[in-house]
Amino acid sequence: MSNALLVAGTTSDAGKSVVTAGICRWLARQGVRVAPFKAQNMSLNSFVTADGAEIGRAQAMQAQAARVEPEAAMNPVLLKPGADGRSQVVLLGRPVAEVGALDYRERKPVLLERALECLADLRGRYDVVVCEGAGSPAEINLRDRDIANMGLATAAALPVVVVGDIDRGGVFAAMYGTLALLSAEDQRHVAGWFVNKFRGDARLLAPGLEMLHELTGRPVLGTLPMLPGLWLDAEDSLDLSTVADRADGPGPLGADVLRVAVVRFPRLSNFTDMDALAQEPGVLVRWATRPEELADADLVVLPGTRATVADLAWLRERGLEPALKARVAAGLPVLGVCGGYQMLAHSIVDEVESKAGAVDGLGLLPTRVRFGVEKVLARPVGEAFGQRVEGYEIHHGVVTVEGGSPFLDGCRVGPVWGTTWHGALENDGFRRELLREVAELSGRAFVPAPDTSFAAAREARLDRLGDLIEEHADTDALWKLIEGGVPAAGSLPFLPPGAPGSDA
Repeated sequence: MSNALLVAGTTSDAGKSVVTAGICRWLARQGVRVAPFKAQNMSLNSFVTADGAEIGRAQAMQAQAARVEPEAAMNPVLLKPGADGRSQVVLLGRPVAEVGALDYRERKPVLLERALECLADLRGRYDVVVCEGAGSPAEINLRDRDIANMGLATAAALPVVVVGDIDRGGVFAAMYGTLALLSAEDQRHVAGWFVNKFRGDARLLAPGLEMLHELTGRPVLGTLPMLPGLWLDAEDSLDLSTVADRADGPGPLGADVLRVAVVRFPRLSNFTDMDALAQEPGVLVRWATRPEELADADLVVLPGTRATVADLAWLRERGLEPALKARVAAGLPVLGVCGGYQMLAHSIVDEVESKAGAVDGLGLLPTRVRFGVEKVLARPVGEAFGQRVEGYEIHHGVVTVEGGSPFLDGCRVGPVWGTTWHGALENDGFRRELLREVAELSGRAFVPAPDTSFAAAREARLDRLGDLIEEHADTDALWKLIEGGVPAAGSLPFLPPGAPGSDA
């Protein structure tokens, strides 16, 4: 049994993460021990495993779909873009370097070795490993040092299925072109297609699927319908619509809704913290980049950011500082999370991330921040509003609290709360009590729903992904790929011209 499969995509946001999670849930339902894997992820949405390792949030979600505990081996390389064109390299859950694109390129051979070691380890411990690619496998300028797509597939002997997003248009050209830009050796690994986000009459699509099969020699293994309202731990800001501006939620229990404005920082990170708020009946979550967009908000959230000092400067340039201070003076609520909490301090000293030295904070909480070289990665447990709270920490900025009343690891003064904990809002009891207090401070007749379970809502969505694969994919063909591995040489046609400079 080959026991592994790579899910690639014609573009970013084609649906690789969703298809990978769906296959994991489908297999887990059948009693198969399955694990997700992504060799290299570039994302500002990350998660901390039980043993204190940082991995991409999407891989943590896929592990939940597989019903296994997430671990560092599932995402050995994580890149976190910063404010200066450089990225932090996280290797096996720990930061090891800050690099530019060319510097990182030189590290790739070593990183590929580590990724292959992790994949081999997972394949030895699980029945099946479902791998997710990154971006597109047809990025011909990057192929020679690729560690996440065809570079991984050829090194680890993985069969590949390619996902295309039909909703954005041009899916047939994207699929054909993707294959035609691969070398003969890479093409041998590509065994089939998934058409994702389809909404239309399948009878009209069918001739195109047959033509694609004829043209490429590879069958379409599934046409997956568009699933509205399917928020699932997006990797990047391409998918911000999953956490805000949704109109499909239930109405409020009380007479009023609550409006939550989340400041959309340029280097926004862990914006999945807002998912739980958007899940609440009667809570309307939207993004804000201008002062007037805060005016009617009952709660303003300053979320996490990969670049606290740079995004604080952006906040000031956008004229948001006076608006924030005016609402606090009026007794209206503000919540800061991680980087957003750091901005609320009186002073920030950063010789690590931005190297800006001493910077004035917003001065809305009695705290001081100093950035440390060592990144804090933790899974804390505490209490607030009389409710147990579990969260996770990912930060270089260390906050010293000099006043106010305790709030998780941070503090509160009047209508302003701050904490470094991500994931706190996923705790149902805590979230309800926070919203109840927000409603009281903002004068809204809002009543928190007594029975909203964020964990149950997430599980229901993962089940929908499993249904998506079970009902709309050729699962027999998927099993054959997983069991049989890479198609035999010569069994699939070569599609010219192939990769530039490669032999057919």
